[in-house]
Amino acid sequence: MAPASSKLHAITDDKTQQQNSSCPAASNGAIEPSNAKCAASSNHLLDADEFRRQGHKVIDFIADYYAGIADYPVHPSVTPGFLLNQLPADPPSRPEDHPDGAFGPALQDVRDVILPGMTHWQSPRHFAHFPASSSVAGVLGEALAAGINAVPFTWAASPAAAELEMVAVDWLGKALHLPESLLFSGAGGGTLLGTSCEAILCALVAARDRKLADIGTDRIGDLVVYGSDQTHFALRKAARIAGIRHDRCRELQTCLADMFALSPAALSAAMDADAGAGLVPLFLCATVGTTQTTAVDQVGALCAAAAPHGVWVHVDAAYAGSALVCPELARDAIDGIEVVDSFSMNAHKWLLANTDCCALWVKQPKLLVVSLGTQNEELILRDAAAEGHDVVDYKDWAITLTRRFRALKLWLVFRCYGVEGLREHIRAHVRMAALFEGLVKDDPRFEVVTERRFALVCFRLRAPDQLMDEGNEKKKTTAAANELNRRLLREVNGVALGPYMSAAVVGGIYILRCAVGSTLTEERHVRQAWEVVQERATSILRG
Repeated sequence: MAPASSKLHAITDDKTQQQNSSCPAASNGAIEPSNAKCAASSNHLLDADEFRRQGHKVIDFIADYYAGIADYPVHPSVTPGFLLNQLPADPPSRPEDHPDGAFGPALQDVRDVILPGMTHWQSPRHFAHFPASSSVAGVLGEALAAGINAVPFTWAASPAAAELEMVAVDWLGKALHLPESLLFSGAGGGTLLGTSCEAILCALVAARDRKLADIGTDRIGDLVVYGSDQTHFALRKAARIAGIRHDRCRELQTCLADMFALSPAALSAAMDADAGAGLVPLFLCATVGTTQTTAVDQVGALCAAAAPHGVWVHVDAAYAGSALVCPELARDAIDGIEVVDSFSMNAHKWLLANTDCCALWVKQPKLLVVSLGTQNEELILRDAAAEGHDVVDYKDWAITLTRRFRALKLWLVFRCYGVEGLREHIRAHVRMAALFEGLVKDDPRFEVVTERRFALVCFRLRAPDQLMDEGNEKKKTTAAANELNRRLLREVNGVALGPYMSAAVVGGIYILRCAVGSTLTEERHVRQAWEVVQERATSILRG
């Protein structure tokens, strides 16, 4: 059946459209009495009763979606162009003529046309990539922020939004066991951005300008940034945007013996070599919980290696940062964190805040303002109430001027669940990941490739020539073993209702990744996922 949207393609006579849609211009923008119909139409765009009527439909739609999400394939079986071929090429010139208004048919298309082509990140069987967590407080916080629709680029633009953000990032920092030096309650401070990519770029630009102020702007071509071969590619992208030469980005090699963590000795040697060659070590991006395997870099030791060169140390904890609410998970992961210059994590990944909500903390916020601030000479940006006060204008802490009211949903998450509730949420997923890890280890056909950190299990199916008696040394990974696991992942993800997993290649080893983290995931979903993996493996090995 053709989707409801196809009806929107009907076009009426152009002259009739112009007559029906035109409103006489009013002098000085005022609405003349003769334009009352136009005014009423405009007011209808935010009519409270209409919003309530349609809003109930949306709430019911989302509630039904969550209630029935297990019935959707986690990942759709579609080909490129599937949606383009179902929707009109041109937008409707007028709203659809429907007894219930145009919103109802459009919402029906969301259900019938759009959802079948979506990857359902909130599915309890979504184990790919990392979670994009959701919660009642997170969703409704997003709705509140969208409804209020403030633009809090300065304190004056929305005082409560600016100060709530300061409160929320300090609450979050304390919950994550961050040092006072990174919080507003100390000498630092934090802000809420969209993604870790933004956070890394903001920190890098501040580091660049601080260094160039000392050595001269003409030496920008000598600046060098450092990470490992496991560091998120956002570092290289940020470096390119910040004007760092492509050949000045160091990706230091890691190895399985170190669980793919960055070696402080290797970092020290690389920085010494660059300095000896007349280059200027600038920026290190250490990682707590790498994307591929959740490796944890030794923050304290890396800071010690970088210190002689005056390098800015940023810690990217996009995924694993959420786990730091649990003292037992934070204890070793952020040893030495008090020395870093900046730290970022994504509360939208695993801490129920809904996308997007990345927190960035810096030890010296003034360095962000120096690099990213705008001069408030324009009268429109001034406010008498702020004069003489040390207010935070968040437009000076990030790339964009226009920004979202993200603090509201994060604050609501804390209000509704508390720190203990967040710990229970994280620990439940860690227990389920430990369960999956145990199931993998109990089957001799499989191996866990890296030490499990947090709630990610990296595993693979052994090739037939790798199966051996317990106690024998493992043979080297072969191309055949990698291809075997590629096939396994394809077949696992090809099962109609899931599970859905992802893969990575580390040290030449192709691994499957099972990331437990969906808010709706229960132990039964983990066990069912493993049963599918075993069944597909059995079929492949027999074939």
